[in-house]
Amino acid sequence: MSQNKKIDKTSQKETMKKVLRRIKKYWFFLGLSMVMAAVTVASTLYVPILVGKAIDDIIGPGNVLFTKITTILIQIGIVVGITALSQWIMNICNNKITYHVTRDIRDEAIEKIEILPLNYIDTHSYGEIVSRVIADVDQFADGLLMGFTQFFTGVLTILGTLGFMLSINVGITLVVVCITPLSLLVASMIAKKTFKMFKLQSETRGKQTALIDEMIGGQKVVQAYGYEAEALEKFDAINVDLQKYSLKAIFVSSITNPATRFINSLVYAGVAVTGAISAIHGGITVGQLSCFLSYANQYTKPFNEISGVITELQNALACAARIFELIEEGPELEENPQAKVMTEVDGTVDLENVYFSYVPDRKLIENFNLHVDQGQRVAIVGPTGCGKTTIINLLMRFYDVNSGSIKISGTDVREMTRHSLRSSFGMVLQETWLKTGTVRDNIIMGKPDATDEEIIAAAKAVHSHSFIKRLPNGYDTWITEDGGNLSQGQKQLLCITRVMLSRPPMLILDEATSSIDTRTEIQIQNAFAKLMEGRTSFIVAHRLSTIQSADVILVMKDGHIIEQGNHEELLAKNGFYRKLYDSQFDVAK
Repeated sequence: MSQNKKIDKTSQKETMKKVLRRIKKYWFFLGLSMVMAAVTVASTLYVPILVGKAIDDIIGPGNVLFTKITTILIQIGIVVGITALSQWIMNICNNKITYHVTRDIRDEAIEKIEILPLNYIDTHSYGEIVSRVIADVDQFADGLLMGFTQFFTGVLTILGTLGFMLSINVGITLVVVCITPLSLLVASMIAKKTFKMFKLQSETRGKQTALIDEMIGGQKVVQAYGYEAEALEKFDAINVDLQKYSLKAIFVSSITNPATRFINSLVYAGVAVTGAISAIHGGITVGQLSCFLSYANQYTKPFNEISGVITELQNALACAARIFELIEEGPELEENPQAKVMTEVDGTVDLENVYFSYVPDRKLIENFNLHVDQGQRVAIVGPTGCGKTTIINLLMRFYDVNSGSIKISGTDVREMTRHSLRSSFGMVLQETWLKTGTVRDNIIMGKPDATDEEIIAAAKAVHSHSFIKRLPNGYDTWITEDGGNLSQGQKQLLCITRVMLSRPPMLILDEATSSIDTRTEIQIQNAFAKLMEGRTSFIVAHRLSTIQSADVILVMKDGHIIEQGNHEELLAKNGFYRKLYDSQFDVAK
């Protein structure tokens, strides 16, 4: 238990250091905020002195020094104006620091997501990652803003009031100082309990966001399979956990304020009693007693605020720790400083003694060897889980081989820049991906400077032009990330148009026509045949009818190539490919 506490304490310190490093960048606003906080506190604390002087100028009935009181009231008005102005400037600085820092953190997070290895994305739910970047950063911003707004002024108010009280009466001030440590002790004891609860709350919120993201994204499947009850049950379980952790975190943190208020009331009572006795014996004037009581109230108030700030900071640090975990996650393997920018790719591909597995104890690709000549069309077929898509992941270097090598035009892919490697391939996947924007924006992703004539020519080549023209605004029709009201086939056609426009030297088609109707598929196959002329192409397919014209067909099973040849040769072998072909023929029949 003590070890866990030590870890939590170390974690908080490390997180705080990371936060301070990012705040340091905005030292000007931080310095100006502290100066304005000092001015705000000084002017606020000067008002009770003026009020005390005004009270002392009311000597008795019919003996009031109105001239002096009028002057004092003017001074109070000026001081209050200075307080308001300095507080306004301080709040502007605090907001600038807070939202600049949170902007920087979100930028860092998105930049990291862009370079994270694919296995991180594959092993973390999208909703949980989104929760870190959005919800956790928002919570962190709230805590940071409260810290800047109240912490500096609170500390300065405590120090300032002590100074002013000492200048009036040392004895009464000592009463205040002696009782104060109780407030600090209570606040620190409670604060230690809150970090763990807020961290659990933040983690559970991430799980909840992830589940909501999954359920909304797959709502059709959820309803089609009657999964609503199970989904609700899962959500209720997470929601109960979130309620439990939230209640505990809020309950523990909410004790701080009443506890410190009780101690502060003791301070106020102590000042009132000792001050009244001193005033009776002529130690201080009534005006000074009034001033002292005002200071006692102002002195204790920051303890309530600081205790609230500490609670919010625990939550903020817990959220910051989660976002920093993402930011500090190891990126993709660093590129070789001498990595080549491939400008001329002839399309030859060699896989030599390739070994790869996603999980160390589960072997997948073993001793894989393949040579592909320029312009060859290579089809990869086999049962689910045999490694077809894994080969594509390795070619694109989404994953690096465990051993062996993959060479493009005689150069190891690890010795190329990732950008030049990936821009050498045009890729169409079974799962379509469209970004929010116009149809044109989605088509020109691989060639931003394409002309309208080039876009239309590419669309006509893959037979997407006709349906695009029927959209409300044609190529300028706005679509959302999931394609809006487009059919699955139409979305796939846009993805194929994207590749047709960029015309890369090599192609990867991973079940690219699985969502297209038979008539359109034949048209697209003809378009692909034209596109693939002179280009090295890798085609992953389950429907063997789509790859019969391939130059080489690789039949994979359990990470190995068990058969290789063209369609006629493989049928003649009467092996595994023949069984696959016959099974599909029988199903069709």
